[in-house]
Amino acid sequence: MPAQEQGAVDGSSSSSVSDVGEFGLIDQVQAAAGSHDRVLIGPGDDAAHVRTHDGTFVVSTDLLVEGRHFRRDWSSALEIGRKAAAANLSDVNAMGGVATALTVGLGVPADTPSAWVVELAKGFEQEAALVGAHVVGGDMTASDVVVVAVTVMGDAPRPVRRSGALPGDVVAVAGRLGWSAAGYAAMSRGFRSPKAAVEAHRCPRPPYAAGPAAADAGATAMIDVSDGLLADLGHVAVASGVLIDLRSSTLAIDEPVRTVAEALGADPLAMVLTGGEDFALAATFSSATDLPDGWSAIGSVRDVAGDESPGVHVDDAPWDGDTGWQHWR
Repeated sequence: MPAQEQGAVDGSSSSSVSDVGEFGLIDQVQAAAGSHDRVLIGPGDDAAHVRTHDGTFVVSTDLLVEGRHFRRDWSSALEIGRKAAAANLSDVNAMGGVATALTVGLGVPADTPSAWVVELAKGFEQEAALVGAHVVGGDMTASDVVVVAVTVMGDAPRPVRRSGALPGDVVAVAGRLGWSAAGYAAMSRGFRSPKAAVEAHRCPRPPYAAGPAAADAGATAMIDVSDGLLADLGHVAVASGVLIDLRSSTLAIDEPVRTVAEALGADPLAMVLTGGEDFALAATFSSATDLPDGWSAIGSVRDVAGDESPGVHVDDAPWDGDTGWQHWR
């Protein structure tokens, strides 16, 4: 094959990050970083699990960039702070843990009002308080656009990974699906209603109690829905080497999602399946009787057969279309 094409496959210096993709790039970085005996769970899950001299903790980092993850003309500083915190608190939730502390790195243009930064901090504190966590430090610098980098730490007595789904397991979700995507679609067309969908995009509501409850109930695998249900369950399927089949008839299409889809001529099921940033949880359980309160069964796990690859089907067939958000696409 031509040299340029070869580079895109093997990750050599001629390939770009868009050629490699987010998860291919993570694999390359992980290979370069190596491992350490204190790292119990490294890259590839929603949070890492690290051993210390007096115990263990889970930790995760997210980066939010103005114009890509949020817009200041769409959301207040308080709302941006809450959303940034929620995205990180959700990662610990997806491991079956509870967040305890956050640090925040903030880059802002020089003309940013100081009151805006104070409101951002208030948003962080409001969201963190929902799980009993607190912002304990961070850093600030000058930047051409607002950049928010958040690291969250917490406790997870029994971390639930993405790689534990087994044939015969039940697939279930907790939390809302498609609401943030509906809000984004509405605001992209210049609308500010329905209010419930718009607010869901500005300030998601992760089901913070559902992660620890799932871990206690013996969940075999779990992930938060940040990029889209199909995309994120696809990570579970690949990590576990299984095929996940969802039943569209079991997926709730809530009124705000349906209203936006009808107004814009969009498919409400696609919003539910591929919309991200609601930070719902998706998990697998050995039996439907294991589901804690707030969890709903939406499908099942089976072996990969014949020439199939690990992945996600909807009603026994591959989904025809995008499965969710992809960086650099």
